[in-house]
Amino acid sequence: MRRKNTRQNDGEETVLKPLPWIWTFIRPFRPRLILGYALVTIQLGCIMISPYVTALIVGEVMQNGIRDKFPMYIGLLVGATLLRAIARYFMLMIFETTSQRIILNFRRTVYQRVQDQNYGFFDKTRVGEIMSRMTGDTEAIRGFLSFDIEAVFENVMMFVVSLVIIFTIDWRMSIFMLVVLPVTLLCAYRQSKEIKPLFSGIREQFARLNSICEENIGGNRVVKAFTKEDYEIEKFSKENQAFYNANVASSFVWAKYLPVLEFCAGFLSVISILVGGVMVIWGKLELWKMIAINGYLWMINNPLRQFGWLVNDTQNFLASLEKVAEMMRRRIYIFSPKDAVAPNVRIRGGVEFRNVDFRYDKNNPSAPLALKNVSFSARPGDTVGIVGATGSGKTTLVNLISRYYDVSSGEVLVDGVNVKDYDLRSLRKGIAAAAQDVFLFSDTVEGNIAYGDPDAPMEKVLDAARTADADGFIVQMESGYDTIVGERGVGLSGGQKQRLSLARAITADPSILILDDTTSAVDMETEHTIQMALKEKYSDRTKFIIAHRISSVRAANLILVLENGEIIESGTHEELVKRKGTYYGLFLDQYGEFVNETFEGA
Repeated sequence: MRRKNTRQNDGEETVLKPLPWIWTFIRPFRPRLILGYALVTIQLGCIMISPYVTALIVGEVMQNGIRDKFPMYIGLLVGATLLRAIARYFMLMIFETTSQRIILNFRRTVYQRVQDQNYGFFDKTRVGEIMSRMTGDTEAIRGFLSFDIEAVFENVMMFVVSLVIIFTIDWRMSIFMLVVLPVTLLCAYRQSKEIKPLFSGIREQFARLNSICEENIGGNRVVKAFTKEDYEIEKFSKENQAFYNANVASSFVWAKYLPVLEFCAGFLSVISILVGGVMVIWGKLELWKMIAINGYLWMINNPLRQFGWLVNDTQNFLASLEKVAEMMRRRIYIFSPKDAVAPNVRIRGGVEFRNVDFRYDKNNPSAPLALKNVSFSARPGDTVGIVGATGSGKTTLVNLISRYYDVSSGEVLVDGVNVKDYDLRSLRKGIAAAAQDVFLFSDTVEGNIAYGDPDAPMEKVLDAARTADADGFIVQMESGYDTIVGERGVGLSGGQKQRLSLARAITADPSILILDDTTSAVDMETEHTIQMALKEKYSDRTKFIIAHRISSVRAANLILVLENGEIIESGTHEELVKRKGTYYGLFLDQYGEFVNETFEGA
């Protein structure tokens, strides 16, 4: 299956507060929520009818013998029960479907924000943390919007309306019922203050647990190769225990206050029986009113009992919302300027570096520079070879061309325009890279090759595969180009994955092709075949070739030798060999001291 990119990068920094932010997703569904709350109100009205009608049956029918009203009262009870069931069904459906639609838009927005983030974000953010925010935290938010937000409204309304009805029946009883309210509110306040940081810790620990699982599953071959299963199990057990401890700590807080709330709820029954019973005995309260008050008593008790649960769920929701908002607040440093250059024609491929310095920690001026005073230029169609020891800054240099990072000082220009002035999509659409560390999607071979151009005809996919010398092994697979390669290309050799990566870059039809040690895992003969194919078909494309093999770069128009982030030598193969500097040393290491002079000068 080929994947299409229809997302425009709008990327500026977002400043948001959690509650106003979530309200922007809720606002479009206000009519549905108003209808939902109307149904909750109807349901509550039906509930409120039952105790009063039951008390009237006792008072008028049983005590006073007005039996002709009995069918009417029974009809009211049956009708109220039926209407309540219907209202509850539609109310539950409205809140459930609305919460799902809200969270659909919410999750899409969060995912788009993650997609807009720069390389620096992914360099510093654990995959498990992102997964936790996208799954566990998002689901906690959905749960609150689906159930708790309705439960809070329902319980508050039930408590207040019941108290008002009791007040209309006998105001003295309602005063006694209010005795427990200050204690309840104090408990809720203290529980809320204590539980909030604990839920925040739970969400953070959940992210750590996710990270451990993700790293272990992704690196399972390394774990098994070094027989580190016991070590990984122990590492997971520590994080798992920490997650358990965080949850238990929150449970202790909840358990500390729940008995108090239960006592307050139960104490109301004592007040009702004691005070109400005495008033009935003394003739200050009619029996049917006492029965009605007892009927409404559970509508006061139940919200008090639910209070602790709802405080917990609300704080869990707020902690999850804050964690997602915190990730959303991460600044996007690289985005298209408002007056971005978006050329109508594709970029031609000229590249120039002017006195470029770069450090990864841009907020720390004392951090070491990864690139220092780098300057060179390449014309459209040139091939630039980049060699140097591991860690010398080769990959960092080519990453600046696509503006995956911004320079600390100096300029990077493409076709004479500073990359900071380009529309990012326009710039990156003209550049494609094939890296040594290949990532393949769980998709068909064709889908992976055509990832950069999902509309590419099959002929273009086949041509790219042949250029990358991949067609030979692809057609030998069980389903050919329709073979599912699996996550990370499991089942393919390193060289095969590199050739698929190269084919994917070629299919994007870029003006600038970056090959980052792309042929390191293939044999010399295959490398030569690929080089000849690229030279024949893509001679008009600018190519950057990072390599350790001299054979990969020796035909380049310009070779850059990097050391500790600086260009210490530059020129053609012949020029660099004649200088007998660092490049010459690499040449001797690979071809021996007694090199054929014809080959050396070739």
